[in-house]
Amino acid sequence: MKYKITSIIFLLLSVTQILMGQTRYEIASPDKTITVSVFLQDKSLFYSINRNASPVLSNSLLGLVREDADFSKNLSILSVSKNDLIKDNYTLKNGKRLNNQYLANRRILHLQNASSKKIDVIFQVSDDGVAFRYYFPDGDKQLKKITEEKTAFHFFAATKAWMQPMAVAKTGFESTNPSYEEHYKKEINVGTPAPTAAGWVYPALFNYKDTWLLITETGLDGNYCATRLKQNSPDGNYQVGFPDPREAFTNQNVNPESTLPWYSPWRVIAIGSLKKVTESTLGTDLADPAKANINPDLFPPGKASWSWIMLKDDSIVYDVQKRYIDFAADMKWEYCLIDADWDTKIGYEKMKELADYAKSKKVSLLLWYNSAGDWNTVKYTPKNKLTTKESRLKEFALLQKMGIKGIKVDFFGGDGQSMIRYYLELFKDAAKFGLSVNCHGATLPRGWQRTYPNLLTMESIKGMEFITFSQYDADQEPTHATTIPFTRNIFDPMDFTPMNLTKIPNIKRKTTSAFELALPVIFQSGIQHLAESPDGIATVPAYVKSFLQNFPSGWEDTKLIDGYPGKFVVMTRKAGSKWYIAGINGEANAKTVNFDLAKYKGKKATLITDGNEELSFTRTEVSPNADFNISMKPFGGFVVVVE
Repeated sequence: MKYKITSIIFLLLSVTQILMGQTRYEIASPDKTITVSVFLQDKSLFYSINRNASPVLSNSLLGLVREDADFSKNLSILSVSKNDLIKDNYTLKNGKRLNNQYLANRRILHLQNASSKKIDVIFQVSDDGVAFRYYFPDGDKQLKKITEEKTAFHFFAATKAWMQPMAVAKTGFESTNPSYEEHYKKEINVGTPAPTAAGWVYPALFNYKDTWLLITETGLDGNYCATRLKQNSPDGNYQVGFPDPREAFTNQNVNPESTLPWYSPWRVIAIGSLKKVTESTLGTDLADPAKANINPDLFPPGKASWSWIMLKDDSIVYDVQKRYIDFAADMKWEYCLIDADWDTKIGYEKMKELADYAKSKKVSLLLWYNSAGDWNTVKYTPKNKLTTKESRLKEFALLQKMGIKGIKVDFFGGDGQSMIRYYLELFKDAAKFGLSVNCHGATLPRGWQRTYPNLLTMESIKGMEFITFSQYDADQEPTHATTIPFTRNIFDPMDFTPMNLTKIPNIKRKTTSAFELALPVIFQSGIQHLAESPDGIATVPAYVKSFLQNFPSGWEDTKLIDGYPGKFVVMTRKAGSKWYIAGINGEANAKTVNFDLAKYKGKKATLITDGNEELSFTRTEVSPNADFNISMKPFGGFVVVVE
């Protein structure tokens, strides 16, 4: 009898659920460690996230608002797809890992609003995080405009955050902000307002108990603006925000607009231990694949000499640039970057001579350009060469004829949809003429290096140039450099232009020489524009010069050994048969790090670290073993090459 009653109750509950309709759906990662719950509450759509069966993100709102329809309320679920396993494999020369595999469970919720207009929400959950995007499936050639994105990330009160404030549009040098060049706020309480109404940039890092979460976006094409997190996050509830109305390309649109059907970019939350998040490749896993007409082999990664970083504007003359070409050749570096005003101080005809000379030395030239446009009052030239397609193609054809291999484009000042289209048009047109691209004063790449393999790097960081400008920024370098491997540089190449081993004019160095030597290993960039000069290299030991002459152009694998944002980093990267292990100490006290090198037993390992004198080095042959330890000086560092 008891069995029959139980069966009847179960049947009644099942029928009731069918009649009422299921309102909560789950998507788990392939390894079951991460689970997303998606549900309707008061006719609005929410999601929450568990890791190892414990909540790590509270109920967070989903939805978009278009001018013609609201998709954040009065929603109903039409149907929900079954769980599908998504697989992808791709190679990426410009990243932390050459061969990449993506495995995730996907589920799509099909919804409609009160006026029967449709929207899909697509979730993909992998072992290292959660991604979702919106899709308007209807066909409509009439332009639709999104006025607000309601997407939120609701953190628990005990969560801490590492976040970079967004600069206010039209501020800074020649009013060229925003350019993602602010110092991070470190280990702040969630809910802390951003310093200005501009909000916070991606990636944003959070820590709750033993779980780390990193928020960013990827898959951004010309059909959407770049977004950020809004200034205020009451109760730790962060909402996606749109750019300032002034962040436009030549007075065009800022907020998203498109015909239908229409995809949004992916909203990405990497989740796991700090090691799991730091080693994640979600930012490129979810980016659009490489454009079929762009051959990655034509745009090899490499290292570059660069006079401007230490010698500034007066160095952009023929004789100095010839010397820096010789410097690159002597160091076995692939590139030499010639910066602003080259067109007036050297000229196109003499630049062709330099390009021919560089080619004879097996060095490729990169040339600087002003992004120009009505948002940009910067006087540096060349300018007004790239803003129209006709002018751009004419200039790129001339560069190709001269033998130039790449361009550095500076001062963009905006994240509006029209500005995003400008970036992508630059990448596409440059590729047609065999030109690589590096952007400064720029937005976050958001996985573009996978889609456009000729995009080798972007600045989007307060880099070495600021350290040469002010003592304050030099003093901040240790904590700054130990924060950005866990934030800005996790997914996308970063042109920090690292590594000054000797002296910076008019600046008292805070970091040691070995700290600086470690930076090109710890920071990833398709081109490493190295800040040291020929005179500086002439003063370092021969073994340091040899290390830099044989430094790899790209990486096959990356592992985080240990670290904590703003305090220290120990990372290892693989190139060919060698492993490069590098550590930096962001604190004023000496720090000993221990790690296991047993798997390298029997191999040769060479340690380069700080010497006893200021700005000096020592080299030691070491034996890899299970209990390997290295002491880093205050604001010091090291590199180990295992082969």
